[in-house]
Amino acid sequence: MTTTDTSSPENALPTPSHTVGPFYGYALPFRGGEDVAPLGHPDTVTVHGYVTDGEGTPLPDALLEVWGPAPDGTLPAVDGSMRRDAATGDFLGRNGVEFTGFGRMQTDADGHWYVRTLRPGARGSHAPYLSVCVFARGLLQHLFTRVYFPGDDAALAADPLLSRLEDERRATLIAAEESAGTYRFDIRLQGEGETVFLEFR
Repeated sequence: MTTTDTSSPENALPTPSHTVGPFYGYALPFRGGEDVAPLGHPDTVTVHGYVTDGEGTPLPDALLEVWGPAPDGTLPAVDGSMRRDAATGDFLGRNGVEFTGFGRMQTDADGHWYVRTLRPGARGSHAPYLSVCVFARGLLQHLFTRVYFPGDDAALAADPLLSRLEDERRATLIAAEESAGTYRFDIRLQGEGETVFLEFR
């Protein structure tokens, strides 16, 4: 029989009473939530990264929601992200054809997340971006941010939000291209290098 020494705080495993709920890992994540792009679509991109706290520690239990327009900039108006069987109520998953623009994913044990979606098109005077909502332990209110894509410096410079930020803060909203169609975007909740979060009124 193996026992765990819990005589000091650093040895004790966390319990629900050690943190602030609610806990988002139950019922909210759904199978295929990270696969927003229709199968085989040529404009598919993968965005991935880590969610970390103020000390840079990855969060293994954060939940993210991602929304984005289609490559032509239009907002999808179709159902299909969380289809259910009308007879049994069982979850059917995405149909693999419709682009809903919406995804929901949980970070893994290492605080890593990813989404496969279509590269968003520009809307109005805004450079192309994905909207992200972050839910995590200790957050009494969820946080909103954006993922902008590198490549069009003129569009990024003219974006109404990015143009108001200092270079260092602006950089926290622009993903880094790792390879063709793959981008890295880390989300830091506070501290040095904190991601820019948005307040909606």
